[in-house]
Order: sequence, then C-alpha cells, then structure tokens
Amino acid sequence: AWDGSGLPRFLRPLGLFGFGMAIKGIKKKVAAKGKRALLKFTIDCQQPADDNIIEPKDLEKFLNSRIKVEGKTGNLGERVVVTRDKSKIHVSAEVPFSKRYLKYLSKKYLKMQQLRDFLRVVAPNKTSYELRYFNINEDNEEE
Repeated sequence: AWDGSGLPRFLRPLGLFGFGMAIKGIKKKVAAKGKRALLKFTIDCQQPADDNIIEPKDLEKFLNSRIKVEGKTGNLGERVVVTRDKSKIHVSAEVPFSKRYLKYLSKKYLKMQQLRDFLRVVAPNKTSYELRYFNINEDNEEE
C-alpha cells in the first residue's frame, strides 16, 4: 500500500476523484428562459348546473378573484385566463400552475356555498376536474 510519497495510500488527502473535490464541481442546470408551455385545465359543472344547484358563472367569478399569481390575488394579467362556455370553466395558464390548486379552489367554493357535503371534485383525466354528486346508494346495498 506504499506509493513512494512517504505516506500509505489511505492517509493521502483525497485527490481529484475523491469525495470532497467532485461535489464542488457540480453546478445546477438552469432552465432556459423562453416561452413557457401553456397549461389548459377545465372544470366541468354539468351535473350540478343542470339541477340548478350551482351557477358556473359564480364559480368563474370566484376563480378570477381568488387565483394567486406570484403570491398575489387579482394579479392574473395575461398569464392566467379563466373563461366559461355553458357549464364548463376553462383555465389556461402560462406560469407554473398547479392543477391541484384548481381542485383546492373548487373545494373552497363548494364549502362557501355549503355544498361540500353533496358534491365532490373528481379528475376524470389528466387535464380536467368534474363536479359530481356523492353516491348515496350505499344504504340500499346493506339490506
């Protein structure tokens, strides 16, 4: 285990490929600032809207007033656009925007309208949510 330097190999300071030196050279990659991808999400209020339980225009207004961009409400600008056609609400955002945040806000709206016990927010696919009724058929199955 001698290499002629006077010290055994295991006592020499760590070289170029040692543990201490290699970590210092690693640099984080920074994403290129360019045009960010546009995210499109929809919230389908078809079932409750047909029964006149919920007004889609009220949910649209709620989302417009509550969505935060960079930590501030009412800061949508052109980055986040909330639109509605009939009973579907479309949210398109170019900033990093979470689909989960839409679910959170939808549930908050349902709670405000005291409908949280009757409606739930379900994701039928990757880019949309749907307001559905809870299944109350469970009592009939037990008998």
